[in-house]
Amino acid sequence: VDGVAPWQTSADDFYLIDTAILAPSIRPKDWEIRIHGMVERELVLTYDDLVSREISEDWITLNCVSNEVGGDLIGNAWWSGIRLSGILEEAGMIGGADAVLQASEDGWTCGTPLSALTDPDRSAMLAVFMNGEPLTVEHGFPVRTIVPGLYGYVSACKWVVDMEVTTFDAIEAYWTGKGWSEQGPVKISSRIDVPDNGADVSVGTLVCAGAAWKQHTGVEGVEVSLDGGAWTAATLARAPSHDTWVQWRAEIDVEEGDHELRVRATGNDGDVQTGVERDVLPDGSTGWHTIDFSAS
Repeated sequence: VDGVAPWQTSADDFYLIDTAILAPSIRPKDWEIRIHGMVERELVLTYDDLVSREISEDWITLNCVSNEVGGDLIGNAWWSGIRLSGILEEAGMIGGADAVLQASEDGWTCGTPLSALTDPDRSAMLAVFMNGEPLTVEHGFPVRTIVPGLYGYVSACKWVVDMEVTTFDAIEAYWTGKGWSEQGPVKISSRIDVPDNGADVSVGTLVCAGAAWKQHTGVEGVEVSLDGGAWTAATLARAPSHDTWVQWRAEIDVEEGDHELRVRATGNDGDVQTGVERDVLPDGSTGWHTIDFSAS
């Protein structure tokens, strides 16, 4: 549908959120990562050590906890990297550990649930490529962390150079020290891309479309409601896994006048997106994306 955000988000269009005044510039030959803390064997991997391992590739949608309902701080890309589950298994976890404190070259930190990084069914990775190309400096070159199903502030460490296996009780990460929640599982959400808010459309059948997501759980259905009326089921596009957004399309009949359109999604776990409006702080926004348009 014309006007819908592309399935694949280019590096140029992918949102950027970080605290770096100037993005760190690291040559691959100078990069290394240290994995230590509550482990049986401390590991230090160079870039060559890392990329000599088996490469995993997956479509993964990443979104920011500060994305407001209907916002664009979200993108979907083809990520290539090395699974963290195997690396952490090699290090050996000591009983009682439940977190990994990740650190960036610029000093930024995030606390990530250990279970999300060691889950063999989750494509948590040290990513080196984005959409088939080396990471750009702005997106974390030469290596960054990608973890499906978690907001970026607790998982997506760009320019990552250190991982300390630890406990949540023992750490305070950058954003959790500023009022954000300790753990940030992605909330189910959906967005209307077509029609635009404030658009003028023709009376009759209106095609509306957008995207919905609940990474690592997946979306079972999407519905739209016109002017507070009954919910109408949308058709979902195909998605390769539960770790990506899904595009949706619906047709509704509109009469002349001003209208309001809203959307909600249902996850594969039966979770129905709530209409209760909550701010992004402390763990992500909620509510139904709603737009206004006129028909003539």
